[in-house]
Amino acid sequence: MEPQATGRAVGPLSTKPMGTSESPKISLVTTSQRAPSWQRSFFNTDNAFRGLMLIAALAILGIVGLIISELMQRSGMAWHAFGLHFFFGSEWDPVSGGFGALPFIYGTIVSSLVALVIAVPLAVAVAVFVTEMCPRSLRKPISYATELLAAIPSVIYGLWAVFILVPLLRVYVDPWLMKYFSWTGLFAGPAYGIGMLAAGVVMAIMIIPIISSITREVLVVVPQPQREAALALGATRWEMIRMAVLRNARAGIMGAVILGLGRALGETMAVTMVIGNNPAIAKSLLAPGYTMASVIANEFNEATSDLHRSALIEIGLALFLLTIIVNILAGLLVWTVTRGTPARTNA
Repeated sequence: MEPQATGRAVGPLSTKPMGTSESPKISLVTTSQRAPSWQRSFFNTDNAFRGLMLIAALAILGIVGLIISELMQRSGMAWHAFGLHFFFGSEWDPVSGGFGALPFIYGTIVSSLVALVIAVPLAVAVAVFVTEMCPRSLRKPISYATELLAAIPSVIYGLWAVFILVPLLRVYVDPWLMKYFSWTGLFAGPAYGIGMLAAGVVMAIMIIPIISSITREVLVVVPQPQREAALALGATRWEMIRMAVLRNARAGIMGAVILGLGRALGETMAVTMVIGNNPAIAKSLLAPGYTMASVIANEFNEATSDLHRSALIEIGLALFLLTIIVNILAGLLVWTVTRGTPARTNA
């Protein structure tokens, strides 16, 4: 049987490749007129974001500059009246017009150093435990509990110190220190409870989260092969931490300590409530004292003369510049140990 004719001509298959000039073209580009190239390069999201970030950075610098300018302008009267002698004089008598900032500088430095002596060992110990010894399930709870101390307002610390810390120091700690360490001269005199030691203890509790968190981040970026090499050579865990971890992180730890110092230098409310507010220079840590931040908080609203107010503003200028310098040094030290080092994810 012959196949039935279908009435459809069967010709050779077309072998024209697709995409030739004879195939239909589909254009995804609109035929509307495009903007000039210079306009497209100038008005885009990247340039807008870059400009916004530049404005924000310049605004921060501008605010700092305005603060310094205002403080310098308002403290001009005290600067012209006393000059550099203002920072070396011990007299503070608003009635007679005699002003010297040395007792406040001394109280600020001594109370901050006491805080560092107490806080640094505790903060570094917490950081080492969390990063090197703590079980993984407890790392985050301990870290959160430590950092929670930084969220408590300073006035709450002051109230706690007035009702809890000061009685403990007056009844138990100060007599014990006077009995065994009075020969040093640092723990002599009557035990009031309030004084440099109380202020240092409060500030130590407040700066522990700062030092601990930064130290923990610095310890995390120490390369893991350093630890493994020390253990492979027969070192114990303590020797490994001391030689391979702490030695490599010492610059970052020092930066954390300086940042904590900057926080302690500017503390106001908690220190004002427990330091005693006495503008005198005493060797004993049990004696009342005064700080630069405390004298500004206590006397600025009650200042009756322009010279008194100008002297307080000059103290604020010195404290502001000192805090900036301390924070810059801390940032440089942290950068020297963490630049270009990727963080590990074990904490």
